[in-house]
This record gives sequence, structure tokens and C-alpha cells, in this order.
Amino acid sequence: MDSSINQIVIAVLGISGTLAAAVITQRGADRARARELEHTRQLQREEREYATRQAQLEARRTCYATLSAGTRDLANAITQVLHALDKGEMTDELRSELDRARRDHRLRHAEAQMVLPDSVAEAASTANRHLGGLYGLLMRLDAGTAQQGESMEAAWESFDKLWDPLWRMRRLMRADLGITEPEQEV
Repeated sequence: MDSSINQIVIAVLGISGTLAAAVITQRGADRARARELEHTRQLQREEREYATRQAQLEARRTCYATLSAGTRDLANAITQVLHALDKGEMTDELRSELDRARRDHRLRHAEAQMVLPDSVAEAASTANRHLGGLYGLLMRLDAGTAQQGESMEAAWESFDKLWDPLWRMRRLMRADLGITEPEQEV
């Protein structure tokens, strides 16, 4: 009887081993599929994050280009008005062009404030304040309502001081886009 029991035990062990091997193989395959599925999901997440970062970068680039163009347009209009006031040749057309450039710049600046990172927004606001102050000075000079100390000479000096904030804004924009290295603050 011992040999019959041994044979049964051996048969049960053989069948159990065969069944266990199939179960272990299946579980291994399930784990491999789960790892592959997680890897695919991770790649999809990374692709979405990359696409999002690229879209944000493109939105900032477009915003920067628009703001820079508006700033340059306003600075050009201011230059024309300064020359005209200097020569006593101010016209309604120049006034209208200056007002249009200022409105466009203000709109672009307001839109940019929703997109710009803090460092660039601060530089853009500084440039905007300089442009606004110079615009006000030109309007007072044109209207003959200049305050004490306000003159064409002061207007030209203010215009010369405008370039530092404009260049700082531009440098920060380019650094934010990765075009140039950020400057080290000393």
C-alpha cells in the first residue's frame, strides 16, 4: 500500500507542480503586462507634459514678441513727437499716431501681465511706467501745461533713460525663453 500512496503522492505533486507552473507563468505575464501598461502611461504623461510646456513656451514667445513690438512702436511714436515738438512742427496726425501707439501698447501690456513670469512682469511694468511718464510729459509740453522743471531738455533726458528698462525687459524675456543665459545679479 505504501507504493500506491507514494504513487498517488507523486502524481498529486506532479499535477500540482504542472498547475503551479502555469499559474506562476500567468502571474509573471500579468505582471509584465502591468509594467508595460504603466510604462506606456508614464510615456503618455511625459508626452502631454512636454506638449503643455511647449505650448506655454510658444504662448510666452508670442506674448513677448507682441509686447516688444508694441513697446518699440510706442517708443518710435514718442521719438517722432519729440522731434516735432523740438522743431515746432507738431500735427494732429502725430498726436493721433501717438495715442494709437499708446493704446495698443497698454492693451498688449495688460494682456502680457496674465502670461509673464514675475521677473519679466516687473521689468515690463518698469518700462511701462517710463513710457507712461514720458507720454504724459509730451502731452503737457504739447498742450503748453508743462509743470516746473518740465522742458524739451527734460523730455530728451527722460527718453534717453527709457532704453535701460526696455533693454532689461528684452534681456529677461530672452533669458526666460532660453535664448540667452540669465544675467547674474551682483
